[in-house]
Amino acid sequence: MTHDPAVHKDGPGPRRTCVPTTPRAAARQRRRKALSRFARDYARNRAGLFGLVALVAIGLLALTAPLYIDQTHLTITGAPGDAYQPPSGEYPLGTDNFGRSVLDLVLWGARMSLTVGLLATVVSVSIGTLVGITAGHFGSSAGLGGRIVSTVLMRITDWFLVLPTLVLAVALAAVLPGGTGTIIVAIGLTVWPPTARLVRAQTLAVEARPYVERARALGGGHLHVMGWHVLPNVMPVVLAQTTLLVATSIIAESTLAFLGMGDPTTVSWGGILESARTAGAISAGIWWYMIPPGLAIAVVALSFTLCGRAVESVINPRLMEAH
Repeated sequence: MTHDPAVHKDGPGPRRTCVPTTPRAAARQRRRKALSRFARDYARNRAGLFGLVALVAIGLLALTAPLYIDQTHLTITGAPGDAYQPPSGEYPLGTDNFGRSVLDLVLWGARMSLTVGLLATVVSVSIGTLVGITAGHFGSSAGLGGRIVSTVLMRITDWFLVLPTLVLAVALAAVLPGGTGTIIVAIGLTVWPPTARLVRAQTLAVEARPYVERARALGGGHLHVMGWHVLPNVMPVVLAQTTLLVATSIIAESTLAFLGMGDPTTVSWGGILESARTAGAISAGIWWYMIPPGLAIAVVALSFTLCGRAVESVINPRLMEAH
């Protein structure tokens, strides 16, 4: 009778550890260990934990807003209060010039601001990752055609880098049809260059590793190398860049809405600030109409930045030692 080494040994003596019997099981075990190690290292970063808790709380408030906010009270004709009521027990953050609760507007506006920020980040990171991997992969090859492709892509990236991001986003939002989708596209098409340059640098480092050379020697094509060997190794950097870009995208969305480029039929933090400016709340000293949405933008941007820095410190051991 043979003894299976993957089974724990009964009785006295050292216990044997379970060994995965298939490559797929071994890969799952490695992923579980990596996630566990990532969570353990992330939990040591107090600033990152603070940012994560704040984002979870704000996200839950935004998701559950329809359960405790009457949408008819957010319309101009359905506002239940009087205009410019100061903070009170009934209206903790006062009312706006139409009698709507500023607290309800801020909580409901979180839904649009977070959605636009996240979707714009997905667009930006997708473009930056695609351009960065393509430029890095073909730039490391010996072929003349590959180097030309890499050079063209990086010159386009440099061109976008030197242009003022806000000016370009305003121009795109003004040219394209109005709406939330336009804001998402305008932001996504303007903030991707830093991601592209970062991913390209990481791709060049990965392409120099021996297993990539072996894959090429065994007949692996460009798509195989980029999809199976380069992309998984640059994903940690992409993840860290994503958390940082969300804050930038939310601020950009708020800025465009404040400049009147947003969708007037939706409620967002930037739209609330734009309405306060238009109504003259700044000159009238109606502080409860201006400060809450601005503070919400600052808190969310700071929370995403803290999470991004924490992820960076976990991925880069040298940053962990610095902390």
